[in-house]
Amino acid sequence: MSAGNLDVRAPAPARPDLLRVLAEYLPRPLRFLAVGGIGLTTDICVFTILIGHSPRPLWMRLFSLAAATLVTWRLNRALTFDESGRRQHDEAMRYAAVTAVSQGTSYAVFAALVLTVCAALPQAALVAGAVAGAIVGYNGHRLYAFARVRRQ
Repeated sequence: MSAGNLDVRAPAPARPDLLRVLAEYLPRPLRFLAVGGIGLTTDICVFTILIGHSPRPLWMRLFSLAAATLVTWRLNRALTFDESGRRQHDEAMRYAAVTAVSQGTSYAVFAALVLTVCAALPQAALVAGAVAGAIVGYNGHRLYAFARVRRQ
């Protein structure tokens, strides 16, 4: 094949990521809630599957919470919060600290409810815990984990 037969076109311009474009039009709290909704769906689905195999809701919630945390971390990094200006490792450590507090809050509320008034419907305890954890998490991520570096 000669060089004259090669199809030499300029590369097509990159298509913008439609999810990213949509996310930029939503206020940050709504993006956080949308990501949280996906995380909550992940949490409930994994929890419900696991609880069907073991009647130990406190243990099963640890696994479902871990799965939901992985999902929300990636989505929050991509869609909710802007670049902080920190090294990725530093930002990850801050994210882990906030997540430990917010997921600890979520788990504590879940445990208190599932061992008392929500024993028959552990998913309701899961949702209540998720709401409490989301309030703590949003403010912690906004004010600490993904806060922009202040230049002096």
